[in-house]
Amino acid sequence: MSVAKLPFEIWQEVVATNLNGMFLATQAALPLMKSGAIIVNNLSIAAKRVFAGSSAYNASKHGALRFTDTLREELRPRRIRVIALLPGATNTEIWRKLWPDAPRKKMMKPEIVAAAVINAILLPDESTVEELTIMPSAGTL
Repeated sequence: MSVAKLPFEIWQEVVATNLNGMFLATQAALPLMKSGAIIVNNLSIAAKRVFAGSSAYNASKHGALRFTDTLREELRPRRIRVIALLPGATNTEIWRKLWPDAPRKKMMKPEIVAAAVINAILLPDESTVEELTIMPSAGTL
């Protein structure tokens, strides 16, 4: 939905979920985290690329990426790694609502994204994947 047609209430809900929610969850979890912990913020390729009709989503994911980058720098002294996960189209149930006719066969399986995250998490403590972008071989849809 274009910016001109997007109700402000929808904009607020998307930003509240994707940006404020991430901030509040992180704020609540940080006191419990010890050295060696890892945070993986599940963003979207929309944090780097824009998609017409998705202004609130794009803006919230761009903001969430910058938050994640800042958080990473703030937590380095505590030896807590922070990974920004930027997956492209992944074949999950949300497509039934967002785009029922989406070419789901061109999308990645969730298990593939999960395997990439696990590999990033399993790196030795002296290394980190700061940003993990994983895309379908078919490219963006």
